[in-house]
Amino acid sequence: MTRGQFGFLAGFLVVAVWALGGAGAAAAATVAGLVGWLLVRVRDGDVSVPGLADRATADRRR
Repeated sequence: MTRGQFGFLAGFLVVAVWALGGAGAAAAATVAGLVGWLLVRVRDGDVSVPGLADRATADRRR
């Protein structure tokens, strides 16, 4: 599956959930999908939890 096909499928599913369950269900499905994506990225080693924590608490002075 290409990235374009995956993007289409993801968008279609969000709109389908929105149509069937309302905006709250669509938002919950989107958040759940993002959390799942992040967990897979952490598991694959593409993202480290300490790295995310450093970004969240980094001092932004320049």
